[in-house]
Amino acid sequence: MVLSWKENLPKELSAKVDKVDQLIASRLKEIDEQVLYNQQRVLDLFRKHNVGEEDLVPSTGYGYDDIGRDKIEQIYADYFKTDDALVRNQFSSGTHAIATALFSMLRPGDTLYYLTGTPYDTIQEVIGLAGNKPGNMKEWGINFKTTELLPNNEVDYEKARKDLQDKSIRVVAIQRSLGYAVRPSFTMAKIKKMLKFIKEVRPDVNIFIDNCYGEFSECEEPTFYGADMMAGSLFKNAGAGIVKGGAFLVGRKDLIEQAGSRLNVPGAGKGEGPTWGFLRDIYQGFFMAPHTTGEALKGMVYTAALLEEMGMKVMPKWNDPRTDIVQTVTFGDPDPMVKFCAAIQHYSPMNSFVDPIPYHQDGYEDQVVMASGSFVEGSTIELSSDGPIRPPYRLYIQGGLSYAHDKIAITRAVEDTFYKK
Repeated sequence: MVLSWKENLPKELSAKVDKVDQLIASRLKEIDEQVLYNQQRVLDLFRKHNVGEEDLVPSTGYGYDDIGRDKIEQIYADYFKTDDALVRNQFSSGTHAIATALFSMLRPGDTLYYLTGTPYDTIQEVIGLAGNKPGNMKEWGINFKTTELLPNNEVDYEKARKDLQDKSIRVVAIQRSLGYAVRPSFTMAKIKKMLKFIKEVRPDVNIFIDNCYGEFSECEEPTFYGADMMAGSLFKNAGAGIVKGGAFLVGRKDLIEQAGSRLNVPGAGKGEGPTWGFLRDIYQGFFMAPHTTGEALKGMVYTAALLEEMGMKVMPKWNDPRTDIVQTVTFGDPDPMVKFCAAIQHYSPMNSFVDPIPYHQDGYEDQVVMASGSFVEGSTIELSSDGPIRPPYRLYIQGGLSYAHDKIAITRAVEDTFYKK
C-alpha cells in the first residue's frame, strides 16, 4: 500500500492537484526527452576527453598546470560550441562573470549597448545606472545605450537598426532571462533572430549573452549561432546544486584570454587560478546539469499549472515554451506575495523555521523579499523565490533540485496562502 502525500490537503486543493497532474503529463514527457538529448551530449564529451580521477586533483597557489581545470574548460567550450572557456571558482557570482567579460571588451569612450532593454538591477549598478558605486563603467568613461522593448515585449528592430549606427558601440548585449522585468524570457528561436540581425547591421561588434538561468533549458544555446561571449553561473543550472560557487564564460579564444587577464592579471591570464577543492564538484555538477535543470523545468511547469488553477496570472503559462528555470506569478498586493514567499521558505530543507522579511539588499533599488532554504547560499537551481516590493508585486520562483520537492513545496505554499486564514 502506497501512502499519499496529499492525505491532509483540503479536498478542493487535492482535486486541483489531480487535475494538474493529468494536464501536464505530456509536457513533462517532452522535458524528459530533452534531458536525454542534453545528457547524451554531456556524456559524449566526458568520454571524448577521457575524464579520470586524476582530473579531480585540485591545485593550490598560482594554479599553474592544473590539468583538471584545463580539461573541464575544454569540455565547456565543446558543449557550447566555442573556442575556449573560463570556468572558475574565483568568480563570486554570475554578475561578477558578466562584469569581467564586459570590462574586458570595453575601453573608455566605448559604448555598451543592450538590445533587450535595460538590464536587471545588479547589472545596472555595474554600468552605473543605479547605486553610483565606485568602479562602475560610467566612472571609467564607458557609455551605455539601450533600445527598450516594444509594448508586446519584442525587440524594436526598426529603432535598434538606427541606434546601432553609433560607431562607439563595441559590445551588443542580450539578456536571455527576464531578471525583474515584466517581459517573458527570450527563447532560443528569438535569440537566433537577434543574433542574425546584429550580424547583418553591425558585423564588427562583439555580441555578449547573459545566459544565467538558461543553460540546458533547451537543446540549443546562443553560442551555437554566433554569440562571441556568454556568461553563466555555476550555482545555477550548470552546477546542478553541487557546485558551491563560481561562474563561467565561454566564447572566442581572444575574448576569453582578455577576460582571463581581467579576472587575474595581464600576462598570467587564464593560466593562473587554483581550483582548491572545487574540481570534483564542477565536474559532477556539469554532468548532472541536464537532469537537474530538467527537474527544475518540470517543477516550474507544475507551479504554473497549479497557480493558473488558482486564478493567478503567471508567466510563462504551463504549456508555453520554456527557455529558463524562472516562473513568475503576479499577486497585485504585497501581503499574499510575502506570505507565499514565506511558505516556500517554510517548506525548504534548510532554515525552514525562518520568516522572510522584505529588506534592502546590495545591488537592488527596492526592498526585496527572498526565500532560499538552499544548501548553497544563493543557489537558484535549488527551489527559491524572490521579488521586489513594488507593483505589480510579482514573485520570481526558480528551481529546484527535484520535481518532488517542487511539487510538495508549491502545493503547501498554495495551501498556506489561499486556504489558511
